[in-house]
Amino acid sequence: MCYVLVFFHRLCPAVIALDIQASFGLTGTLLGVLGSAYFYSYAIMQLPTGLMADSWGPRKTVASFFILAGIGSILMGVAPSLPVAVLGRILVGIGVSTVFVCNFKLLSEWFTVRQFIIMGAAFMVMGGVGALSSSAPLAWISNLIGWRMTLVGVGAVTLVMAGLVYGFVRNRPAEMDLAPIKAADAAPVEKIGLAQGLKMVVFSRRFWPIGIWAFCVIGISFAVGGLWGGPYLMHVYGLSKTAAGGVLSTFALALIFGSPLFGWLGNRFGRKPVLIGCSMALMAACGLLSWFVDTLSLPALYTLFLLFFVTGGAIGPVIATVSKESFPIAISGTSVGMVNLFPFAGATFFQILIGAVLTAQSHGQTPYATVGYQYMFLICLAGATLSLVAAVFLKETLVLSPTNNIIGEPD
Repeated sequence: MCYVLVFFHRLCPAVIALDIQASFGLTGTLLGVLGSAYFYSYAIMQLPTGLMADSWGPRKTVASFFILAGIGSILMGVAPSLPVAVLGRILVGIGVSTVFVCNFKLLSEWFTVRQFIIMGAAFMVMGGVGALSSSAPLAWISNLIGWRMTLVGVGAVTLVMAGLVYGFVRNRPAEMDLAPIKAADAAPVEKIGLAQGLKMVVFSRRFWPIGIWAFCVIGISFAVGGLWGGPYLMHVYGLSKTAAGGVLSTFALALIFGSPLFGWLGNRFGRKPVLIGCSMALMAACGLLSWFVDTLSLPALYTLFLLFFVTGGAIGPVIATVSKESFPIAISGTSVGMVNLFPFAGATFFQILIGAVLTAQSHGQTPYATVGYQYMFLICLAGATLSLVAAVFLKETLVLSPTNNIIGEPD
């Protein structure tokens, strides 16, 4: 349930972006700065989160930081000025930043190798529920009570969830007097120091292709789905906030249906082919959206946005699995956390860059020019092309027997 709130907080600006822009009188660049405040604060926290997941434990980590997220959402809802709103958004980003890494740390303790990616997919489905709630339902609620009261209410729900996590989550089976999930878990895990673990990750040749791929593909998906997709649909196609939210709800469909599919494909054919396929699909979507930027039918928009989001939104379980399988279990939190820094660094980069391009092409005026959105998708196409190059250099982490049974992870 925490991940429902994570995705709601992450994607809600796309639907209410123009309302926020009007409330504070923002240019596209400043709106990009506000939207990206979540992502750079989230990105910065990934390394500390990995270290805390390995040392302090997921339960205390998530519960403590979710309190910050609740406070941040309420602060943004009542913010009288842009700096206060940015501060609130930063607190939200910091507060929810621990959930993804801590969840996969929990999965590594509670589930087997084959179960890990499947449970990760189930986790992403919950993100899909959050993405769905941040699209058309958010548009309806914000029209009813305003964007400010909506964020205050979500902040209150986030605070309640912090208490539930602390009360019910346990870090490993032993804390509930249960037997280890697999025999290997019964043996002591080799202790690896924090500095040593970080060095093992950063200086590994396996690390950088994963990180660059996530920076480009997932970063692009979050930049468009989390901020600029809504203004594009409203400015270029004249859609209402509710109708634009309907198109953006394809992000939720991508998570709900794409995550289990990618989990199955990753176990069946390997992790690397799935990532290469996603890069190629994203290139196709970006190319078509840039070429036919203002002439697409509504069904075509739904289809291309679904393809756009399924490549970057639903791929999380595969990325987390590759990150976990590339390094020893003792530093799984650190490895997943370090890789998970890249999507949000990418989202920050692309949100600000796109905002600056839109502002420049429209000379600071709104609605933004159609050519600016065309450049937006060309920027995304360049990022998707770079991700394909990174995927080619990625090392496969799945080892299959001749009968396609998982027999372990490569050395």
